[in-house]
Parts: sequence; C-alpha cells; structure tokens
Amino acid sequence: MSGAVNDQRTILITGANGQVGFELARTMQGLGRVVALHRKALDLADLDAIRTVLRSLRPAIVVNAAAYTAVDQAESDRDAAFRLNCDAPAVLAQECAKLGALLIHYSTDYVFDGAKQDGAYVESDPTDPKNVYGASKLAGERAIAAAQGTHLIFRTSWVYGARGKNFVRTMLRLGAEREELRVVADQIGAPTWSNTIATSTAHVVASGLRAGQADYWERNSGIYHLTAAGEASWYDLARAVFEMAMGANAPRVVPIEAREYPTPARRPQNSRMSNEALAERFGIRQPDWRVALALCLADCDVSSTPRV
Repeated sequence: MSGAVNDQRTILITGANGQVGFELARTMQGLGRVVALHRKALDLADLDAIRTVLRSLRPAIVVNAAAYTAVDQAESDRDAAFRLNCDAPAVLAQECAKLGALLIHYSTDYVFDGAKQDGAYVESDPTDPKNVYGASKLAGERAIAAAQGTHLIFRTSWVYGARGKNFVRTMLRLGAEREELRVVADQIGAPTWSNTIATSTAHVVASGLRAGQADYWERNSGIYHLTAAGEASWYDLARAVFEMAMGANAPRVVPIEAREYPTPARRPQNSRMSNEALAERFGIRQPDWRVALALCLADCDVSSTPRV
C-alpha cells in the first residue's frame, strides 16, 4: 500500500545512538514530533517489537538509521547481519505501507562489486556485492521495494563521525600512539560525515513537507546515492585527518595495496557513487569530503592532539 504521509507528522528514528541516528535526532527537529529510539527502546532484531512500536506510534515518517555494520564480522555472522539489514527493514517497510508512512532507509556502496572502470556508480548500475554485509544490505533494499510503500533508500559510503567506531576516530587514536601507519591506497570512495547524511535527509524531508502534495513521496520513491563530493583513498583520508588534527605531530603515513592488508570481507576497489540523481530530484549538493572532515574534527576538538 502506498499513499500520502498521515497528518500526525510523528517522525520515528531508529538507531538513535548510532553515528547517523544521533545526528538525525538533531537535524529533524522542527519538522515534526521526533521520537528517537535507541536499541534498548527498540531492538530491530525483535521483529514483533517493530510491529508493536509502529502500530502504537503510527508515525508519518520512519527513518531507519539502525543496521548491522560490522563488515568483517558479518562473514561469520551471516544470520545476524541479514536479520538487521534485511528482515528488520522488510517489516518496517510492510508496517509503513499499511500506515501510508514514508520509510527512509540507508544502504551502502558495498552493494556494488567495485569493478567499474569508467567513473562513479549510478543508481541504475548492476549490483553485485562481494561480501556478506553488502549482500544483506542489497537484500534489505529489495525487501523494502517489495513492500510497495513510499520509501527513500540512500546509499552512502565510508561513514564517519565524532561518535562511535569509524576510520577517522581510529586514525586519531592510532596517530597519537604510533610514529608510522600503513594505510590502503588502492581503494577509492567518498568519506562521508554522518552529519552530512542527516542534514541532507532533513532537507529532503523538508522539501516534501513544503510541497504539500499527497503523492509527492510516491512520485519520488526510490534509491538515491548520498555521499560527500569528491573522492579519496583510505590513505588520502588518513593523511587529511592527521594534517588537519595533528599538524607537525602527525605520524608518517605509508601507502599500501589492499592485498597487503587482508581482511575477512572483500572491499570494493571503486566505491565512487554519483550524487547527481539526488541533486536533480531534491536540489541538494553535497559538500566536498575535506570540508565536511574539517567540520567533524572541529566537533571532536582534536586540533592539538599530541602523540604519546
């Protein structure tokens, strides 16, 4: 079932303690009655709990920021990854369709194999995930579409923030401990600040509310890529973090190939994704990844991080 967003305009955010969920609980203020639930309040592994909460709250918009994101661990924990990344979004989508609510969900560059040679991926490119995490997220995308409700799926990449476990925070910690770090230089993507994702999501929601058209979300439902502008390797990102945060105290960063740093899960070599569809449909242009990184580091207050 699809239809207009209901009049209550309650906005339910799942995964409120996560990198993106934490930011969403702030950027969504003013757009409706925000109900931000962390895992203890709503564990998405409990499918019946999802049904109970949505039927009780009857939200107009659900923003699902909860996910299984332990990419390497997913290789040996397939059931848990699919439970959170496929089964839970499927139930959310089914319940939203019954309510006539909009579901916003986040996916990943890992739905692609990374073998594209001629630039950034667009939404219509064939998917072919090479790890369990990517497969579980792709299954979630398909389950949401199958529910036939109004939905927006934002594929993002290389997410980091001032909270939680992420590459930027790991580099800051290791950079304060070591004089040299070896970082992969042959995987390319767009490092994307969690606040950029949340702010863009809020802009999209605001545009729909301003439009005031009953079929707005139905007409605009689908998959969109949402990443920072520009591109970088993990090596480039590490160097930028140290230059901005540590200056002369920065460790040496040595570029290596991915094969020199084997991991249980394969990563795409090319994780670049085009944001043009998002820009054309909603008028949103993303900041360059370096600009966003500087803002995030200012939030972290690490401009004078010493090495111990």
